[in-house]
Amino acid sequence: MNDRFSEAAEKGSTLLQSAGCEFAEIRFSSGVGTTISLSGDNVDSMTSGESLAGSVRVLKNGSWGFATFNDISSIERFFNSALTAASIASPDEKSRVARSEPVSAQFRTEPVEDINIITLDEKFELIKSYNKILQSSPKIQTTKAIYRDVNSRYLYMNSEGSRLSYEKMHCGISLTSVAKEGSIIQPFHESVSGYGGYEIVRGREELAEKVVKIAVDMLSAEPLEGGTYDVILDPRLSGVFIHEAFGHLSEADFIHENPRMKEQMALGREFGPAGFNVIDDGSITGLAGYIPFDDEGIYPQKTYLIKDGILTGRLHSRETADKMGETVTGNGRAIGVMRQPIVRMTNTYIDNGTQTKEELFDSLDDGLYAVDVIGGQTNLEMFTFTAGYGYKIKNGKPGKMFRDVILSGNVFNTLKSISMIADDCEMYGGLGGCGKGGQSPLPVSYGGPHILVKNVLIGGRK
Repeated sequence: MNDRFSEAAEKGSTLLQSAGCEFAEIRFSSGVGTTISLSGDNVDSMTSGESLAGSVRVLKNGSWGFATFNDISSIERFFNSALTAASIASPDEKSRVARSEPVSAQFRTEPVEDINIITLDEKFELIKSYNKILQSSPKIQTTKAIYRDVNSRYLYMNSEGSRLSYEKMHCGISLTSVAKEGSIIQPFHESVSGYGGYEIVRGREELAEKVVKIAVDMLSAEPLEGGTYDVILDPRLSGVFIHEAFGHLSEADFIHENPRMKEQMALGREFGPAGFNVIDDGSITGLAGYIPFDDEGIYPQKTYLIKDGILTGRLHSRETADKMGETVTGNGRAIGVMRQPIVRMTNTYIDNGTQTKEELFDSLDDGLYAVDVIGGQTNLEMFTFTAGYGYKIKNGKPGKMFRDVILSGNVFNTLKSISMIADDCEMYGGLGGCGKGGQSPLPVSYGGPHILVKNVLIGGRK
């Protein structure tokens, strides 16, 4: 930690000790990052920059005050600004926070290959080589290849006496090929990232080759006929489904503010079959959603949202835990120190079942295998997802490839329609992230095993 950072931290510690309020916290962050973006044969951008920022959040008389700054030497002025803002505000509902014992710890990403010793030229040549693979078919119209890394320092302090720091290194790539034949255009995209070093992005030639192959293969795939199918979801699609359709419903700020969802998401309700478990766990190192502590100074934990088919938990910040009389889970997160923490997921996944992937396929005489995901939307408990592509299953074997595979339904009904869960959970987390409350992209991971869901409504041509 440099002298300027250390001096501001000591000033902040003194201010917190004499804050004269219910709760106060200070966050500092400094970082150095590189981004290289290629489109087709063009270099969109190649940037390398530094950042330094901080924020103060104060709870006084049930009101929040928040101040952000880049001049960390003037921490006293911004601390007083936050106190003044809290004193002026008069909310209808007074805020409180769940208390925690003070903690003090230092955390550091331990990379295999330190990104700081890799030159900008080496990083450029790597992403350029992947971009060349993305262009390897004559049917590819254009490509997009992005490399990004960041090495940052983060310090959290609060009026309870907690002081936590994290030196973190994050690295990743995003690869896209867009294939075209006649009037048909088919893009395909893969992305990988995580907390670690250059080893995360080195040796990803097979990933780039997969992107090209799938984009080209989808040109000859037919649109899927709409109807009701028994569907096997692959690990990526099962993970996105549980994150988007159920994970957001489990964020306690959403539940507290929505009386209907409060009733729907009552703890103890049966949500799925026996052996069905959904977990959020920010303590899994290396994954994009890993946090050694959240942005309120709380250690993450393994939170069972659903255990053995029963709703057993939800995700909390300090404030929502106090409002709902439940335990803090370490899910108060912000995309940076310039934003206030809100309830967010970390690494959210469906846990392994007891069957093999082969047993799921063997159980289907006629069905659909839905693979990957392009996008989707949710509206309360209703969802619509577009899979990357799919295969018809006949006599337990995947056959003809199809595109435009659109799944929709009610998340509660869909969870109860899960009939088999495989034992091959995989986790994913790319360069993008999760969006909520104007804060995007927040690094998260999602995943699951192959799952078999009965009677899924698939939209498409008739």
